[in-house]
Amino acid sequence: MSPGPLTVRSIVLDSTDIRPLAEFYRQLLGLVYRAGDEPPQPGGQDPQGTDWLVLRGGDGGVQLAFQQVESLPEATWPEGPVPQQLHLDLTVATIADLDAHHARALALGARLLLDRHDDPDEPLYVYADPAGHPFCIFVADPLTALTPPALEN
Repeated sequence: MSPGPLTVRSIVLDSTDIRPLAEFYRQLLGLVYRAGDEPPQPGGQDPQGTDWLVLRGGDGGVQLAFQQVESLPEATWPEGPVPQQLHLDLTVATIADLDAHHARALALGARLLLDRHDDPDEPLYVYADPAGHPFCIFVADPLTALTPPALEN
């Protein structure tokens, strides 16, 4: 008898200051805090914000978690002495959406690493989040967006 399938529950991002990183992704992706992980009132203590925070979507899918670490060298993308260990690929449907989310990402504190928005095959931007983790926003080809890589070609 074979075991049931594995399911990805969380993608966990390390940070030396998890609350600002969680806030960045909450605002960028429209996620909500897990009950009990919400930010404190202004001036209040933040006991949850010193160890582990979780953001969830309304659809019950994969959640983003944030783990406090003492130190974290920023990835030097695309090359360099500190390689990235993970990055998020975020997709939009149109160039107009790409441009709108580009402006939002920068306003929320992302740092632009690569601008390929005029690429006719795959318009995209690559950013570093406030903790230095690279992430991409690109226009997904609607014909291949849901095709597993192993099934392409």
